[in-house]
Amino acid sequence: MRIGVIGAGALGGTFAALLDRAGHEVVVTARGAQLDAIRQHGLRLEGAYGDATARIGAAQVLPEPPELALLAVKAQDAPAAAAQNAGVLDRVPVVVVQNGVQGPQALRSALPTSPLMGAASMIAASYLSPGVVTVTATGVTVLARDSATRAELEEAAAVLGSVAEVRTAPGLAGLQWSKLVVNQLNAAPAITGLSLQEALRSSALTAAIATAMRETIRVARADGVRLEGLPALPESLVRTLELLPVPLAARALRRGVTARMGTVPNPGSTLQSIRRGRPTEIDHLSGAVVEVGARVGVPTPVNRRIVELVHEVEATGRFRSPDDAARALRA
Repeated sequence: MRIGVIGAGALGGTFAALLDRAGHEVVVTARGAQLDAIRQHGLRLEGAYGDATARIGAAQVLPEPPELALLAVKAQDAPAAAAQNAGVLDRVPVVVVQNGVQGPQALRSALPTSPLMGAASMIAASYLSPGVVTVTATGVTVLARDSATRAELEEAAAVLGSVAEVRTAPGLAGLQWSKLVVNQLNAAPAITGLSLQEALRSSALTAAIATAMRETIRVARADGVRLEGLPALPESLVRTLELLPVPLAARALRRGVTARMGTVPNPGSTLQSIRRGRPTEIDHLSGAVVEVGARVGVPTPVNRRIVELVHEVEATGRFRSPDDAARALRA
């Protein structure tokens, strides 16, 4: 199958390399040093899925219509990326692999004829060097329909499921908000400059992140969203985060992260953006929680502080110690 991957970063690059290894005809879009590296040396996949070099086509925009497209850029870059590639995506199914609660919904005007799907991926992947993506932990990727039909969803899931673990979810909003709860973990590395495992050694910071997750759950519920579809966030964990005293919820959270991530350092996607000197998508993560919380009347003080502190790191390049970060999140 001809597959176009718009955005050969951590997740886009991972799927591009896996699909190439499976025999698909893959073309990716990239820019700058990443584009040059892929053209010259191929796209190198390392880590949990094994090592491979994908000799794939690469351009700033897709050169011809694919049979299936993955759009895997940051939330703030997605509308422009969709518009730039719209000419070759007429009636092409598009899987939007993206954090936040907009996803394919924000691309309907740019891609009015494309069957759209959203995807939430629990693959822990890093893109820190041009031409190289490293997977620190495999994970499930879950797809849900926006404008696509059930048949189009199942076909896309079958293609992607041939190279990684893929499931489908009954509703897009529930899937997006479930991933948004999990994405609160990104704040700890982003503010401290440490891996997630190192940052959560601080009981105080783990408690602050658990509180941010609790705020996110309460906002979703107040907005009428049922959290479902993401295996990493079963109902039992939702109840733990929402109802237990924060110290107990934080302990359960740390145990879960340790079991899921192991000892391979995971920087999280927000810190990866900071290290590459790129804008983060924090306004579409904790910022979305703050925005919707204001609309539905749910206070979100920790999420508001996360937005402020991540922007502070972006502006100054200075990180905080985990305990100092926890104090700042309580301020």
